[in-house]
Amino acid sequence: MKMRIVNVVGARPNFMKMAPLMAEYARHPDDFAPVLVHTGQHYDDNMSNLFFEQLRLPKPDVYLGVGSGTHAEQTARVMVELEKLLVAQRPDLVMVVGDVNSTLAAALVAAKLCIPLAHVEAGLRSFDRTMPEEINRLVTDALSDYCFTTCADADANLLREGVPREKIFFVGNVMIDTLLKLRDESLKSDIRQKLGLNSEYGYVTLHRPGNVDSKDTLAGILSALEAIQKRLPLAFPVHPRTRARLNEFGFWKRVSEWPNLRLVEPLGYLDSLCLMTGAKLVLSDSGGIQEETTVLGVPCLTLRENTDRPVTVTEGTSTLVGMDRDKIVAEATKVLDGKGKKGRVPKYWDGKAASRIIQCLLELPIRK
Repeated sequence: MKMRIVNVVGARPNFMKMAPLMAEYARHPDDFAPVLVHTGQHYDDNMSNLFFEQLRLPKPDVYLGVGSGTHAEQTARVMVELEKLLVAQRPDLVMVVGDVNSTLAAALVAAKLCIPLAHVEAGLRSFDRTMPEEINRLVTDALSDYCFTTCADADANLLREGVPREKIFFVGNVMIDTLLKLRDESLKSDIRQKLGLNSEYGYVTLHRPGNVDSKDTLAGILSALEAIQKRLPLAFPVHPRTRARLNEFGFWKRVSEWPNLRLVEPLGYLDSLCLMTGAKLVLSDSGGIQEETTVLGVPCLTLRENTDRPVTVTEGTSTLVGMDRDKIVAEATKVLDGKGKKGRVPKYWDGKAASRIIQCLLELPIRK
């Protein structure tokens, strides 16, 4: 009998992690009957539909359409709609990825319906409970029957929290599966030409509430970017939340006048990967970008005081710089002077993580 697995995605970071899993299910048509559920947590074209197309994700079998809202509103809407689906289908397993609100909601519903739960990218910890993602990770891992991890420190975190070793599977990083599969295709993008980036440039992303919702914090980061762009052109796809704060705080007009800062709308995956691959320097508060730049060998200044991806700091190319203007500029200067951090690719970040997960599923006693 085929194993029926409900796979839940909701936001842009989920899509890169789910794509290789869906491709692997397709290689085992006699073993799996996957159902792809898109909660609609991210719903505009650049954040959702375009990613499905570029990542070759199949069209979702179910679209819940929950839309935006507070953390509680989003989580509640996903729970209400997903419960109906799971009660009707009674799958053998619910598969969740990452740490967004949809991940948490699906974990809660599955656990309360006594449906086995698997979490891909389990065990990551920033140890900062002011981050909504940290709460989502902690709860999801506590409820999961199968924890698929990206790195050894994630295993250690789970063991310390009392997760039995037999529930932990070190498989690698599915997000890197997607990167390695599409890297060559991304280089066909003309995004660099469109932005006039004909030589060295930097790449910037900024979206975390702790960075953009505080006027003083955002002002300090912008001051650092102003200094850096005088030496290095910067491409800056502006997240909707960040754009709203830039306008609210009266910063948009000023930054749009900086000659070497390219402010653009959010980009699709291939354009984003193209820019990252060719960048001299990346500045970001994204955990996923820390991972991607580590594999690409591009220095990344991580605009956070902590990280849930410490392996990208201890082994990779990421340097935690916080939000202090002078430290950001100083570390950027090191990179531009040829003294940037050199890193290595962590174990199992080799494009085969999804295959390892599928092999685990084939061997585990999940079927009813």
